[in-house]
Amino acid sequence: MSSTELVKFAGVQKTYDGSTLVVRDLNLDIQAGEFLSLLGPSGSGKTTTLMMLAGFESPTAGEIFLAGKPITKTPPHKRNFGMVFQNYALFPHMSVADNVAYPLTVRKVPKSERETKVKRALDMVHLGPMGDRFPGQLSGGQQQRVALARALVFNPQLVLMDEPLGALDKQLREHMQIELKELHRKLGLTFVYVTHDQSEALTMSDRVAVFHDGAIQQIDVVTKLYETPVNRFVAGFVGDNTVFNGVVTATTDTRCDVKLSCGALLSGLNVNGAVSSSPVQACIRPERIAVHLGSAKPGENSLEVTVIDVIYFGDHLRLLCSLPGQVEATVKIPLSAHAIPQAGQSVWLHLPPEHLRIYL
Repeated sequence: MSSTELVKFAGVQKTYDGSTLVVRDLNLDIQAGEFLSLLGPSGSGKTTTLMMLAGFESPTAGEIFLAGKPITKTPPHKRNFGMVFQNYALFPHMSVADNVAYPLTVRKVPKSERETKVKRALDMVHLGPMGDRFPGQLSGGQQQRVALARALVFNPQLVLMDEPLGALDKQLREHMQIELKELHRKLGLTFVYVTHDQSEALTMSDRVAVFHDGAIQQIDVVTKLYETPVNRFVAGFVGDNTVFNGVVTATTDTRCDVKLSCGALLSGLNVNGAVSSSPVQACIRPERIAVHLGSAKPGENSLEVTVIDVIYFGDHLRLLCSLPGQVEATVKIPLSAHAIPQAGQSVWLHLPPEHLRIYL
């Protein structure tokens, strides 16, 4: 991935009613050639950010730069960006080839050159033989490929995608994720991708910016985002998360001890600078928890729980466990586990302190 900055948001804000900020003081650098996903729930500001970059919305304050030059007042058709939407936005009365050629026609590219570029773009998305068909004759996945070819055909500086796979079924969506990632690798273009699906963002992206309440909570490479969330929101929104509520009893430079309502003590990483007596959440990824079926406590940072249910997920088993005064705890164990606990059974959960993160 290149380290050359292509896009810069500097102090960008957006309000529609003059009082509520949909995007709050956004400072974001997008590197040339990277696949950046904007991830967050509905209303978090991610789509508004994409629309401001595309030029369909104007910032209330701040500036957006492209290759060092301000583009806030540049109209969308002069930004040379490819766009892919969830609803495809194909012209039903035009053939696939004509749909893909449309951006070239608007740019007055000569016909012979148009045909070459359209063929190359359709081949790129594995639709070479389907240029004469109409959108209504294609499946949802094929229509999405046409929309993608249309976004790529004029060699844009930037490709912007707004939940482009949201209308596809799960299997096709996962297949298209891999295809998009491979296409990005081959072309070396800069992709900015909006999604509310955290597994999609983790699968495809070089970096992910997690939005909440109009602000970026964390922007990072996917492994760091998953393994080291910086606050409660990111820990809960990105990936599965098992949470225990408690109160801090002691702290060191990087660690703190937490007492749960049932009296159990846990030690973990003090992420947000919690101090003694602070109410906190102790969070851990469910796959990091070790299950012990014996009656003896397997060392420190262990909790005795009751298994409520064992759920088969195809590639793993998920245990739902109860502990007095806490919400149900989720644990993931591999199908190859030597012993599988049963519902109603008491087991010990060991929570490695290096993977237990304590949040204010």
